[in-house]
Amino acid sequence: MSAAVSQTWYMTQRQLMVFVRQPAYAIIMLIQPVIWLFLFGNLFKEVVELGGFGTTSYLDYLVPGVVVMSALSANMWAGMTTLDEIQRGTIDRFLTTPVSRAALMNGNVVNNGLVTALQSVIIVLLGLLGGADYPGGIGGIAVLVLAAVLLGTIFGALSNALGMLVRERESIIGINTILLLPLTFLSSAFMAPSQMPSWMRHIADFNPLDWAMVAGRSALVGDPDRGAVLWRGGALLALAVAAVWLSIRTFRSYQRSV
Repeated sequence: MSAAVSQTWYMTQRQLMVFVRQPAYAIIMLIQPVIWLFLFGNLFKEVVELGGFGTTSYLDYLVPGVVVMSALSANMWAGMTTLDEIQRGTIDRFLTTPVSRAALMNGNVVNNGLVTALQSVIIVLLGLLGGADYPGGIGGIAVLVLAAVLLGTIFGALSNALGMLVRERESIIGINTILLLPLTFLSSAFMAPSQMPSWMRHIADFNPLDWAMVAGRSALVGDPDRGAVLWRGGALLALAVAAVWLSIRTFRSYQRSV
């Protein structure tokens, strides 16, 4: 187990070096969250007057949604990195070494989790600069970031599995494009559940994206709903474990095919 952990960290460092050597990427990945926070947030700031948002500031409501949505959109492309390494032959070369097969897959996932945590903290700080208030304090922010990381782990691991299965960029792009907007808008990212059509509320109840948002928002209020946080956080954790297990199984299937 200790060897697998150390090897996973080594594989994670490989991915982190790419991030460190391309600092422009850190700026680019924040452009869309800034647009959502300050353009979309200002455009619909009066929507809180409809009621059901639990706050008088739409920015307070929007920040957790942008954090979680950004985690989803960033991690859904993890399979592209895996596919690149397959096509360059990097994965096949690692298969000739005694490195843990789980480490080969999980290094990418852990790297994405660390980048997601950094991205989430920056978005929270941007919201704070814009006037957002977080009554839940540091603890509430930590729960929101953790929920975003768990959600990212789920879709990052599934994206890795997808890359192993389809081995085509076009298929990954097509599937991600189909899933991203429905998952976002069939959740409480931008609108209070009480203002959503009933059929959309029911679908949102089964949407992991919404679980992360509800957990984060519940933790950020002055009197957190611990039941909502624990229930949805536990569900996200269970899904993350299942997704990582599936990606490892898919990798072992790929290994047998080469």
